[in-house]
Amino acid sequence: MRKSILVCGILFNSVLTYAQLNTLKKTDSKGYTYEMVENDPSNTRIYTLKNGLKIYLAQLKDEPRIQTHIAVKTGSNNDPEDNTGLAHYLEHMVFKGTSKIGTQDWAKEKPLIKQISDLYEQHKAEKDPAKKVALYKKIDEVSQEASKYAVANEYDKLISSLGASGTNAHTSLEETIYHNNIPNNELEKWLKVESERFSELVLRLFHTELEAVYEEFNRSQDNDGRLVYYKIMETLFPKSHYGTQTTIGTSEHLKNPSMVAIHNYFDKYYVPNNMAVMLIGDFDFDTAVPLIDKYFGSYAAKPQPAQYVAKEEPVKKIVTSEVSSPSSERVQFAYRFDGAKSSDAKYVTLIDYILSNSTAGLIDLNINQQQKTLGAGSGSSFFRDYGMHSFYGSPKEGQSLEEVRDLILGQIENIKQGKFEDWMIDAVVNDLKKSRLQSWDNSRALAASLYKSYINDMPWAQVVDQYDEMGRVTKQELMDFAKKHYNQDNYVIVFKRQGENKDLVRVSNPGITPIQLNRSAESDFYKDFMKIEVKDIAPVFVDFKKELKEGKIKNAKFTSIENKTNDLSSIYYISDMGSDHSKKLGLAINYLDYLGTSKYSPENLKKEFYKIGVEYGVNAGTDRTYVYLTGLQKNLPDGIKLFEHLINDAVANNDSYQEYVKTILKSRENAKKNKNAIAVALNNYAQYGENNRFRDIISEEELKAINPNELTQIIKDFFNYKHQVFYFGNNVDETKKLIEKNHNFGKGLAYPKKKDFPQPVTDGKVYFAPYDMVQAEINFVARDTKYDPTVLTPSGIFNEYFGGGLSSIVFQEIRESKSLAYSARSNYSNATKKDLYNYVRANIGTQANKLPQAVDAMNELMNDMPKAPNQFENSKQAALKQIATKRYTKANIFFYWLSLQDKGLNYDINKDIYSQTSTLTLDQLNSFFNKHIKGQKFNVGLIGNKENLDWNAVQKLGTIKELTLEDLFNY
Repeated sequence: MRKSILVCGILFNSVLTYAQLNTLKKTDSKGYTYEMVENDPSNTRIYTLKNGLKIYLAQLKDEPRIQTHIAVKTGSNNDPEDNTGLAHYLEHMVFKGTSKIGTQDWAKEKPLIKQISDLYEQHKAEKDPAKKVALYKKIDEVSQEASKYAVANEYDKLISSLGASGTNAHTSLEETIYHNNIPNNELEKWLKVESERFSELVLRLFHTELEAVYEEFNRSQDNDGRLVYYKIMETLFPKSHYGTQTTIGTSEHLKNPSMVAIHNYFDKYYVPNNMAVMLIGDFDFDTAVPLIDKYFGSYAAKPQPAQYVAKEEPVKKIVTSEVSSPSSERVQFAYRFDGAKSSDAKYVTLIDYILSNSTAGLIDLNINQQQKTLGAGSGSSFFRDYGMHSFYGSPKEGQSLEEVRDLILGQIENIKQGKFEDWMIDAVVNDLKKSRLQSWDNSRALAASLYKSYINDMPWAQVVDQYDEMGRVTKQELMDFAKKHYNQDNYVIVFKRQGENKDLVRVSNPGITPIQLNRSAESDFYKDFMKIEVKDIAPVFVDFKKELKEGKIKNAKFTSIENKTNDLSSIYYISDMGSDHSKKLGLAINYLDYLGTSKYSPENLKKEFYKIGVEYGVNAGTDRTYVYLTGLQKNLPDGIKLFEHLINDAVANNDSYQEYVKTILKSRENAKKNKNAIAVALNNYAQYGENNRFRDIISEEELKAINPNELTQIIKDFFNYKHQVFYFGNNVDETKKLIEKNHNFGKGLAYPKKKDFPQPVTDGKVYFAPYDMVQAEINFVARDTKYDPTVLTPSGIFNEYFGGGLSSIVFQEIRESKSLAYSARSNYSNATKKDLYNYVRANIGTQANKLPQAVDAMNELMNDMPKAPNQFENSKQAALKQIATKRYTKANIFFYWLSLQDKGLNYDINKDIYSQTSTLTLDQLNSFFNKHIKGQKFNVGLIGNKENLDWNAVQKLGTIKELTLEDLFNY
């Protein structure tokens, strides 16, 4: 038993032990008891209110904001088998308000919602298609009447008024998580809103939101990753909800919902003893807990809901499946294990990182480094009842998927036989600890660890201790585990073939009548809420002279910022030279990954870096290149020496280069089959025309003719050009000496001439790329004026008010009112450099047969901005609060300064934006709209299945140019 005496008084502790760590029970100065884990680097406190609500609190003081999560311990595994997708669309509906939020007259709205619910029950039970259509028409009719009393997106307006960002939620198999990031002075107001939101469920504006969820279902059909994942889950978990149902649900269930079933689900699972509130950020413990208790402590505890428990039979034979889609071939297979709290998780995680850690894993070195496939890797996932270890690979030209599988299986066999370095377990554990040190310095990442602990019923002590626990595993124990669990016949495998996906579900447009938005209306709750005053937080603008320590190191500029948080350090060598100066620079930099030196083979070099826990990387942009080293400060000296050795002594290898060329050519071929790659190419073409960077490639003939010695010379000469050095860490003097001693500062050569890529005027052309998909995706782009600091303020408010969040004009009109798309947005994009142009953008992703209506709606908005004074004021106050609580910290200060330099600025421009925003009027915003948005000639990029598009409607958009893949990719 340990005792602890603090200034505020005597805290009586009890001790629970997990592995090597103690969980201490304490009582705070307000009389609330909590748990915390000894030696927990996050210093998390875990409280439990009398009604069972869990509270997780951790402090990060970088900025006066709080990352908030409300976790509900339920997900699609708890969906009724005749109502799959329910947990997910319930998550959507929790944003719609209550009997107080989102209504003008609840007494009149309530019976109409009840009538809609009754109609949906009839609709679900009805078997006659014609009668179902008639019932849906009635639902649409009554929904139109009910919408007259609703206030669309009022929850988001309330939250945005706080200066919140990142307002969203997600649902998966066993969790539903609601997240926000708020200014810390708005904590009580946030709690007031959330307490009301989760107190009851009102299924308001239901049929339009359900149609938006269906559009999300369509997006999932066009997602190759989900196609393979769903098949893996279906075959690995054939008897349980992990595999028999998906989070998004089936088309049939989405089109035939039950509002009654949704209410029943909410009442069962959305109870305080099945929920947790998580705050990570700058707040006071003793203030936060009483406030949470004030707003959530009155929730009545209910019977603990029974969680679905998955039960599966052992996998005793290989289960083989095939799926098809237009994209390139690949293979994925997976083994099943016990759940997150089991010892399996420990062993599988270790094996996973020994196999694939992106640097020195067996798959990394024996397959990827040697270019035996186009690419291979692994990853593990653990749920409450089961876990899985997945492996994936893509074939080279002429290679079969079976050959890829066998190469990966060979690496698993190496684990069984102990054919890995004895130091590897320690290196993996150190790598994991370093990654956690980095991630837990981020409020969102720490929050994710906390809610995963809660969802999986995993004691926080087990999370904190898990890497030390891994470090106690011996090589023999790991080999024994692998021999027992990774057999030749206990996995499932999916061969993803190229071809037509014949399982796509295409449905007709339901013909929804646009609902009333009542944009200027406000509930009584909203009116009272907006009267609550809090003390403003004063903005703090960056004083770069104070924050940046500038000097010289030999002939180069040297800038440093002290890391006061942890022992991680980073060195950046920055050159204002990129691919626009030399197409071969990017080729050479990527080739570096396959090179060794006169002292080390490529594989041994990777091992040396991983052994000392130092990462290096190179990011070559169009006109700037970053070379960086990151690791613990104590390991940086060895990392610097090793990296400089690599740069100065890189040895070309003709065989590896020829394989490198084959990899590039195969990757190019695959890109022409990939929807996302085609969309990127298409949008570049629409914006810049034929002469764009995406098409500016090294030809196959040129690639094959290059001597690899030329590429190693480019690498060796890189530091002969002018560059600067930035250091972020806690020992600047020592590091500066190390750099000075080991780094090649070169000759300070001037950069090669930069190739110019014009930004032509957009003239209203439509560029179409065909692809077999359910949705159609359309992007609008128009060139405006060159970078102008005077438009930063109005464009920022325009983006917030018009085209950004859940309460923006575009979202409300296209998704909320008309249910024409899941994804619809618009923004004014300011240039990143002072000599470049700004652009106006908009995009829509929608069911192909809704495209004409969606385009008409977007065009109308882009030429006539609706004016809602209260919504404008809300957007303005949100922007002011976000600026006031924004803090550039740590290394971000330097990179923010660098971005300002690119725009010709030498001070924190947010100071001007804050001042100008405070006086901006709706009339001024309208003037900005009329000058910069209205009447623009948009070039359009459209991708979709031509057979499913209304081509007459498409032709009305402008002169159409149908592009071939060769047009787009230039090969």
